[in-house]
Amino acid sequence: MSSPSPAINIGIDVSKEKLDIAVHETGTHWTSDYQFTEFAKLVKALRSLTPTRIIVEASGGLESLLVSYLAVADLPVIIINPRQVRDFARATGQLAKTDRLDAFVLARLGATLQPDVRPLKSAETQELEALVNRRAQLVEMLTAERLRL
Repeated sequence: MSSPSPAINIGIDVSKEKLDIAVHETGTHWTSDYQFTEFAKLVKALRSLTPTRIIVEASGGLESLLVSYLAVADLPVIIINPRQVRDFARATGQLAKTDRLDAFVLARLGATLQPDVRPLKSAETQELEALVNRRAQLVEMLTAERLRL
């Protein structure tokens, strides 16, 4: 009887120019340029690790392209609320903040809390949410302009 494969938890910290990728179980870390042309190499590297979950912090939409690409590649990507990540880091005594450390915090969060992989919202739902958010912004701007006048 074969033993189940060990869980592999990966954290990816997303910034405008690069991705910091950390693997909790091995303590390995690497970076990748945050460019669409680099995603195929990233997916290949991630698939070779057979991850149980890939944790990405929601960062105001900056993560959307990466998350969509990973989901289409059928990788177990999970988006986590930044407040939850901050609280987890504080609870584990991680007070320093760098992109590298953030990636390790995300990977550790995945290993410790083991959040469920949920299907991402459909493209139509995402588009509708974006329209609703934009409408709210426009209503707020219109109200501010009316008050200013």
